[in-house]
Amino acid sequence: MTSLRQALHSWLLPAPNDLLRDRTYRRLFGSILISSLGGQVTMLALPLTAALLLNATPTQMGWLTALEILPFVLFSLPSGVWLDRVRKLPIYIAGELTIGCAVASVPFAWWMGWLSMGWLYVVGFMLGAVNTSAGSAAQIVLTQVVPRERLVEAHAKNALANSSAEVLGPGLAGALIKLVGAPVALLVDATMLLLSAFILRGVKVNEVREPHPDPDFWRDLKEGVQFVRSQRLLVALATAVGCWQLCHNAAVVVQILYATRELGLSENAIGLCYVGLGIGTISASVFGHRISQRLGSGPTLVAGFAICGVGWLLPALIPPGAWGVAAFAAMLMLFGVGAVLVFINFLSLRQAVTPEPLLGRMTSTMRWLILIPAGPGALFGGWLGEHASLRSTLLFSGLTALLLAILAWRNDVIRNVRQLPKPAQAAV
Repeated sequence: MTSLRQALHSWLLPAPNDLLRDRTYRRLFGSILISSLGGQVTMLALPLTAALLLNATPTQMGWLTALEILPFVLFSLPSGVWLDRVRKLPIYIAGELTIGCAVASVPFAWWMGWLSMGWLYVVGFMLGAVNTSAGSAAQIVLTQVVPRERLVEAHAKNALANSSAEVLGPGLAGALIKLVGAPVALLVDATMLLLSAFILRGVKVNEVREPHPDPDFWRDLKEGVQFVRSQRLLVALATAVGCWQLCHNAAVVVQILYATRELGLSENAIGLCYVGLGIGTISASVFGHRISQRLGSGPTLVAGFAICGVGWLLPALIPPGAWGVAAFAAMLMLFGVGAVLVFINFLSLRQAVTPEPLLGRMTSTMRWLILIPAGPGALFGGWLGEHASLRSTLLFSGLTALLLAILAWRNDVIRNVRQLPKPAQAAV
């Protein structure tokens, strides 16, 4: 009995050197977990509102996704210049509050009888616009809380917070949507974001800001772009992850439509299928750090591309029916594994190589570069789903992701990265 108690104690409690022993990181982790739980509701409720209440076409779903991405293309570069001149944590907190208000506007519009695809387009654009700066600020805040040599571990734990939400959230979200309707369920996310912002107010960060005696917007913007351009690793990462974003956003456009219209799944059933996403992400989050240590960050990133590709091919090749439902759930699980392996290494590599004064501009430049292909991917996925079939879009995403994995492996800059690099020298 004593040995069993000791085993449970060691399993449940973090090790003495674990990041969760740090009070500041623990608060950040808790905020991410809470906002992720709310985000699971929005992930299902927003497209279900479009698909079921407003009878959106695949092309309209493509526009909904594309308009959420468009602000990154328009505003990422200037927001990076701005972020390098201001404190990041207040931007992060303001972003959580603003997104909460945007999400809460959907049930308000529904109650007032104003809800339309145009309204959802505006909400999607607002979410993207806020995430352009607040999302970048959130990534930089992590580097102000965690030492650079532990960034892979930190990103893996953050992914674990998201994964835990993805295990618990979809089933609860599906039941909630079934009970009160998709628009009303969005109020849960708004409440969670408010609580997340409250927790973030107490986070202490170690922010080093160098003075700008003669700030020049265009010079600073050019400086950030030139730094990314000068680093072969950053260029290779932006190209590879940008292509992966094209595949991902093409598939995302048709997933809910495929589940509701071809598989005939209810809101509850869709929520249960999305638990597979959580199982995949939590598995990759627990073992992702060890996998990266064993294989290296670059090879693990390539493995993530391939795993996602296999996942998207399953429902494309297996027809609707009982096996089709199993393939849909397996697709979500494999995407969860692949996406976590991609992002914990992508984020860690790009942050590790960048000097502190350039983190804001690097982050915004990289997000801009990887999301340029995302909008066309969403629009093409919607067009292909409407003019060919929903499964054709998934087939396109799967085959393209596997081709990407092959090409990324042949790139020695990515394949040979085994450990996190030191910050590059840059004239700032």
